[in-house]
Amino acid sequence: MRLGLLAALVGFLIALQSRINGELSHQLGNPLQAALFSFSSGLLVLGLVSVFIPGVRSGATKIREAIRDGHIQKWKLFAGTLGATLVAVQSQVVPILGVAIFSVATIAGQTVASLVVDRLGLSSGGKRAITMRRVIASVITIAAVLVSVWDRIDSRNLSWLPVTISGLAGILVGIQRALNGKINEYSQQSFTTSLLNFVTGTIFLATIFGFGLITNRTHVTAFGHGPWWIYFGGVVGGVYIAFAATVVQHLGALTSTFLTVGGQLLGSLIIDLIIPTHGVNVSLYLISGIVMTYAGVVVGSNQSRRARK
Repeated sequence: MRLGLLAALVGFLIALQSRINGELSHQLGNPLQAALFSFSSGLLVLGLVSVFIPGVRSGATKIREAIRDGHIQKWKLFAGTLGATLVAVQSQVVPILGVAIFSVATIAGQTVASLVVDRLGLSSGGKRAITMRRVIASVITIAAVLVSVWDRIDSRNLSWLPVTISGLAGILVGIQRALNGKINEYSQQSFTTSLLNFVTGTIFLATIFGFGLITNRTHVTAFGHGPWWIYFGGVVGGVYIAFAATVVQHLGALTSTFLTVGGQLLGSLIIDLIIPTHGVNVSLYLISGIVMTYAGVVVGSNQSRRARK
């Protein structure tokens, strides 16, 4: 029960970060700089946390020991680069699609990826079989994407390219969460796992941003006078990555995705109602897509814990 509520909270924080980073990108007019700021600010906060919480530092020691003993392959430490890719896409796409449609598209990608990584056993708890019920739940979730954007196919504020990119970003996040769950199994400290993600993610984004500056493909934009909350995306991300690592560690990738979806979609709908993205309206199609996605949550989560091999 507590893990289910934690997963719902993770979903809400994901939707909240999407709105925050999307608005920061809109204010700056520079999505890559917005993504880099989000990750670097989150890294700064988590770095300060590690100073005052000894468990974060001991978690880092446990990760080094797990690598030395061969329990964690080194390439898995770069899970943060997958999350950095999502934040970069998020900053670019949310101003176009709105939080809700972006959430539905990434959820579809996460669902497909989680189904596969559970079968391959990349997350904690061993392999989980691909059952018909799990496949049906995944299909329902993907179909919900089409329903939610149906009335915007010919609209100016919808292009299938950002929808597709959002889905691909969701696939990367599904893989990232599985890897984080595995790392968290050995670090035994979720904020250590989150800190590791922010270190690799910040380096990744800084490298891309630096290359963009050298090749004149991007530029540094002065921060304006937008609302105060647009600068807290990194903090929100640091918290939800830590919580998500704990949830995936104990429940597996697909179950975690299903349980997170409810909080993410409801949160995204509330955010689009309270602080909507300019030019994006909440429609009956969108609400129907959210209901369909939640139906997929119910179908998939009932047997997901038993579907193991």
